[in-house]
Amino acid sequence: MKKRVVSLTPVPLPTTSVNMARRAMSADDFARFQAVRLFALTYLSDGLKICGWLTVPGHDAPSYPAIIFNRGGTGERGALTDIGAMAFIGAYAAWGYVGIASNYRGIGGSEGTEEWGDNDVTDAMGLLDVLQELGYADMQRLGLVGGSRGGMMALMMLRQSSAFRAAVTFGAPTMIHTESVKTYIRATMGKLLPAGSDEQTEAERRSAVLWADELCKTTPLLIQHGTGDRRVPPTHALALASELQRIHHPYKLVMYDNADHVLAGRRDVSTADVRWWLDHYVLKSSPLPTTGPHGA
Repeated sequence: MKKRVVSLTPVPLPTTSVNMARRAMSADDFARFQAVRLFALTYLSDGLKICGWLTVPGHDAPSYPAIIFNRGGTGERGALTDIGAMAFIGAYAAWGYVGIASNYRGIGGSEGTEEWGDNDVTDAMGLLDVLQELGYADMQRLGLVGGSRGGMMALMMLRQSSAFRAAVTFGAPTMIHTESVKTYIRATMGKLLPAGSDEQTEAERRSAVLWADELCKTTPLLIQHGTGDRRVPPTHALALASELQRIHHPYKLVMYDNADHVLAGRRDVSTADVRWWLDHYVLKSSPLPTTGPHGA
């Protein structure tokens, strides 16, 4: 395997993250969060230097289960900072996982030009090699979490990889091909396509409902969506779940009432659902659920 890691630099936990955790967590949970080790990461993808973040639990172990997190958002406002990284992969490390996330090409200090569901997926897939190279992760216990654009990218990753024991998406667009060019999610994709692209073809390539049968069938998928999401219609989650039900793919769909695109309004319960899913299928390596008609 070609060397990927360019640099891995320890970073102090941001004071804002520590203070927020102190107010929100029990004493035991806060102790685990405060012990997390945070690193700024630079690695190679298609010859570009890509920036990201790594978190490692505070307790020593020969290896840890690991979670790849795909952020959402576009432009520099969407980039993961140390505070954003701690909100997601810092929490995973406090749960006992190595957490790793990419800022993708063109954003957050990374080289290249920003893309949206194209070679940025290659950047996220490259984190598998990074985890193996660093040696922290148990490569037999890997999970994948993605929100919004990152959820779309996670589904694209599951189309080409069987490495993950479980996956979670929240607020993920799954049928961009049905959206008007004036809608938020379709317009976001359109402005980041290369000149001369056929927009409908590109929308279909990013719409998992059209190729749900190609998703890795050994990766159970938790689909989360807020019923109040105004950026990605909740029907995207319903449509993907319907396809997965039809083809007997292992999945769980949770629609959160009074929750928006990032599940604000139901953050505590949705986070608990994510943790159960990851702990059950990744940490404990539990067998796949029974699919298709069965029982009484």
